[in-house]
Order: sequence, then structure tokens, then C-alpha cells
Amino acid sequence: MSTIIPIVNHSHHPLPAYATQGSSGLDLRAFITAPVQLAPLERVLIPTGLHIAMPNHLEAQIRPRSGLAIKQGLTCLNTPGTIDADYRGEIKVILINLSNEIQVIQDGDRIAQIVFQQVEKMEWQLVENLETTQRGDGGFGHTGKI
Repeated sequence: MSTIIPIVNHSHHPLPAYATQGSSGLDLRAFITAPVQLAPLERVLIPTGLHIAMPNHLEAQIRPRSGLAIKQGLTCLNTPGTIDADYRGEIKVILINLSNEIQVIQDGDRIAQIVFQQVEKMEWQLVENLETTQRGDGGFGHTGKI
């Protein structure tokens, strides 16, 4: 079963699509008027030309593309980036160049993927104490390397 999501495409690129039948994410493409050069450790906000309207029980997550990360050292900051159901602005992707070389983004390049997730709303219940567990407040590597 699939959910229908209204989308406005101001770009000249095809709508995001699943690359394979088992894909979780849909590829997002750069919608730019000129190539963008990213120096090492430089970050940039890349527009996609896309606007969506999700139902309130969903969120969209912007995630890096593994091939772009391993081959060019380009990845997304704020990962996963969350798009809330009530956001109607253009989807944009924060890219950073973690390589040692200048990387170039071209119009139409697949720059990230978008994954949709269910969102469960929570309510707080204020209490004086929490139930205890074996772990307790141990964190940040408290269980060791093995």
C-alpha cells in the first residue's frame, strides 16, 4: 500500500523515484542554474524545486546518498534532516564536501534521498521518579568495546 503525497515540481527534472523495487528512499536532484563548486569542508544549500504536502502522520527525512559519499566525499549535514508535515516551502539539501578536492554539483545531479516515516505523537506525563533498569543512567560507551 502506498500513500499519495501531493507534489509541486518547479524544476525541469523528473519527480523523485525509487531506483529499485526494494529502495527505501527516492533520489532528489539538484535544481540549479549553474554548476556549484564546493571546496573541501565547504557547505552549501542546494535547491530541488520540489514542494510537498504530507499527511500529519508522516515526516520526510533527507539522507545522504552512499555512492556520492564514498566516491566524492559529499554528504548531507543535519542528517537526517526532518521535513515536518506542515512545511510547504521548497525542499533544499545541505551538502558538505568532506573530500580533499573541489567537488562540482551539476543541475540534475542526484544529491540526496528522501525517506518517509510514520510519526507517533506523544504526551508528557510528569512524574517524580522513573522506574529503574539494569542500565540505569549509563551511557556514552559505559558497556566497553566488547
